Amino acid sequence: MKRDLLTILALFHRAAGRPLLLGLLVAGVTTLAGAGLLGLSGWFITATGIAGLAAGAALGFDVFRPGAGVRGLAILRTGARYGERLLTHDATLSVVAALRVRLFRALARPGLARALVQRPGRLLFRLTGDLDALDALYLRLMVPLASLLLMALAAGTGLYLLIGWSGIGFGLYLLVLGLTLLGLGVRGSLAPGGQRAAALESLRLRVLDLTAGRVEWRLAGRAQAMRDLALAADRRLAKADERLNRLDIATGIIQGLAGTLLMAGALLLGATLVAGNAITPAVAALLLLVSLGLMEPVAALRRGAVELGRSLRAASRVAADLRPLPAPATQARPVDGVVLRLESVRFRHDGMGVALFDGLSLTIQAGQHVAILGESGAGKSSLLALVTGEQRAEAGSISALPWTLLGQETALFQDDLRANLALADPTADDARLIQVLADAGLADVVAALPAGLDSLLGEGGSGLSSGQRRRLALARFLLRDRPLWLLDEPTDGLDLPTARDVLARLKARADGRSLLVVTHLRREAMLADRLIRLEGGRISLDVRRGEAGFEDALAGLRGD
Repeated sequence: MKRDLLTILALFHRAAGRPLLLGLLVAGVTTLAGAGLLGLSGWFITATGIAGLAAGAALGFDVFRPGAGVRGLAILRTGARYGERLLTHDATLSVVAALRVRLFRALARPGLARALVQRPGRLLFRLTGDLDALDALYLRLMVPLASLLLMALAAGTGLYLLIGWSGIGFGLYLLVLGLTLLGLGVRGSLAPGGQRAAALESLRLRVLDLTAGRVEWRLAGRAQAMRDLALAADRRLAKADERLNRLDIATGIIQGLAGTLLMAGALLLGATLVAGNAITPAVAALLLLVSLGLMEPVAALRRGAVELGRSLRAASRVAADLRPLPAPATQARPVDGVVLRLESVRFRHDGMGVALFDGLSLTIQAGQHVAILGESGAGKSSLLALVTGEQRAEAGSISALPWTLLGQETALFQDDLRANLALADPTADDARLIQVLADAGLADVVAALPAGLDSLLGEGGSGLSSGQRRRLALARFLLRDRPLWLLDEPTDGLDLPTARDVLARLKARADGRSLLVVTHLRREAMLADRLIRLEGGRISLDVRRGEAGFEDALAGLRGD
């Protein structure tokens, strides 16, 4: 956990190190100005009252410099407080925004993205809940801690110059009190804070599942069971909240008692020094009110410590997500004339004792169009996942030329057409975009839209028919000009006319490209001039067009 915390703090520093440090300094100045304002105001009021008891003293009393000091400290505190809020919150938001981009990219990496996309609520919580919890590390822990340290140093030094060695005790008392409350808060909040974050995430996911799948749960007779799971998560959340509330109350009582003890000590010390003519009553009033101002960073630090458990859990999860993956099986550019080569690849799914592939080797030459056939579970999708890096081999080597993938799902975003296409090539101009749209059979559709390429799509591409969404995905696929085309059942689920049109457009533009098609449909396999059948993770058939068995293999596939 300590390593994870240091990792997150290092990311904070790299993202906005100077503004963060400046925010700490300004926060410290704010608390110092507040304590100084209290002390000087108390001294000024007391000294003015005493001077007013004697006419001669009143005439000679300088009210201008202390008054200017009070006004100056008030202005400084107000300005510093505004500057502190501006600096610290702006820096924190900048850091969280930068981390959100990094985390999104990390979560989109092979393997993890596929698991998270099955539970979009969990993905959303990672990008929002976890990162929002990290701002407490700076705003509610580092800022008050820096203010406490600066206040302890300044109070000890200033009061030493004012009342001697006993003044250092105030600084030490403040430091010990703050660190003690920090330790109690951290120790007491780690378990319930983590449990609260986990329960909150679970509750959100359960409610999302219950809401999104209410019809399916009812049909399956599981609606009550899902409600029970959501209620159980709510009970865990309430239990964790209760433990944190008790901790907050307990540390608050300690803080209150410690603050009262500090003021009582300041009052007793001031009275003793006044009685011994060591200081004036005005200085005693200054001492008493300064002791009151010393508690400001302690209160903020205590509240931040109580929330630290949630922040540390988030830091551990985010740091783990941002760590680089271990090196995959050997990956290199294939030799000339080869676009894809797998050599002695061994792969097993997570949790499986038996390897799906053990010693699998396959070579695809430049310009070849290859279809991978097989029943469900034979390893077709796993083979494609290994090529794309979505899965990682235990042993062996995989080498491939740059590739582009057209899969079964159409991933479109709530944005305009141009932005959805630009995911494939951000540098493409409008002429190029119009060309690929024409190649995909969407030119007339886009031309009929009032905003053309600037036409907005709804979530998931709503606003277009299913066939148009598939054509838009095809246009984006064609825009990403790569020598190796990977096709994962690209027309599955489409109506027959649309499927045939998509395949015809792919075939017309496949010259000079190498194709690897994963399919169980005859119409898709007809793009290939080489058929490979997988059975149980092994190649049981490898035939080329014109060889015996090629037409039989095609005939054995599902027709239109």
